Amino acid sequence: MSLKGKTALVTGSTSGIGLAIARALAAEGADLILNGFGEPKNIEAIRQELENTGVGAFYSPADMAKPEEIRTMVENGIRDFGGIDILVNNAGIQHVAPVEDFPPEKWDAILAINLSSAFHTVRHALPAMKQKGWGRIINIASAHALVASPYKSAYVAAKHGLLGFTKSIALETAQNNITANTICPGYVFTPLVKNQIADTARARGITEEEVINDVMLKAQWTKKFVTVEQVAGIALFLCSETAENVTGSALSVDGGWTAA
Repeated sequence: MSLKGKTALVTGSTSGIGLAIARALAAEGADLILNGFGEPKNIEAIRQELENTGVGAFYSPADMAKPEEIRTMVENGIRDFGGIDILVNNAGIQHVAPVEDFPPEKWDAILAINLSSAFHTVRHALPAMKQKGWGRIINIASAHALVASPYKSAYVAAKHGLLGFTKSIALETAQNNITANTICPGYVFTPLVKNQIADTARARGITEEEVINDVMLKAQWTKKFVTVEQVAGIALFLCSETAENVTGSALSVDGGWTAA
């Protein structure tokens, strides 16, 4: 598969899942618009790494909680590249608390970044996709788009909403050679999760193995973390010709979590 001549915008792509997807798309020849927070020198190193593969790599500092910054980022991409062919909405945040104690400002932030940001990127990118007659919209949700967990009311609501939004967009674009799909990972092994293992073991007075199997991977029947490369592989598949009739789908990558 070659994505040469395509431009991809991946939100939240300065680390974790988003970065893995950006790397996978660049490896197939797509130019990249990166987005996310982090140390400027680290972001520049990522940009240069991707550019060294022979593709264009650019960075937008747009805050995904701010619609006007999202609009500017997408419009600049369309102006500079003639359109955004592949849109990956990956940016997200989390907060855990009982609903009666959930800070309203955290609820608003989670809904803005995890759900509303996808609405804003899609609505600005879609006209150019329709004009070109090709597009791939990939929304990174979670197993929590399909099932719930306690103390994550805002996150679960946002991810359920993202799945519904994706299905609606899929129907609207079904005859425009544009697909819209959702990837729903379970626990993904990222540096953040890796660091949490030792901290949780100390806090609970249990072994790191018990943290992995009895806390983090309790619902994942494989007892294995999902890797960022596995999620990126699914994203690549969705950009392929083989997947041109895959639209409106929720692709679970969760070790059997939502099968139970």
